[in-house]
Amino acid sequence: MHVFWFLLLTMAVVVAAVTLAVVGGGKSAVLQDVEPERLTDPLPANRPVGRADVEAMRLPMAVRGYRMADVDEALGRLGAELAERDAHIAELESALAGAQATAVNGPDLFKRQDEPPAAEAGGSDEEGGR
Repeated sequence: MHVFWFLLLTMAVVVAAVTLAVVGGGKSAVLQDVEPERLTDPLPANRPVGRADVEAMRLPMAVRGYRMADVDEALGRLGAELAERDAHIAELESALAGAQATAVNGPDLFKRQDEPPAAEAGGSDEEGGR
């Protein structure tokens, strides 16, 4: 019977201590309200996004996963960066293709200036042999 009263008294003390901790005992609140976690855009604004930037990005957690607005914002930024890079790559590839076409159809840059062209040298030999 003594064990029963000891356990009952111990349980009452624990309930009282938890109640005082939660209520705070007056004006001072023990548990303060916490502001919701918001995404501070870790992606650089002054340079292109790199792989390390994407790997370092951590999205804040919400009740059931991630906040859709934060994920949409980050994915929109990454999509814009990729579209800009694709456009720049396409521009460089077209410039390279134009330069290669000019090099194929243009003058031979490795030929010496004092040498006659190959067609002229072959034509004069045939005429001289007749």
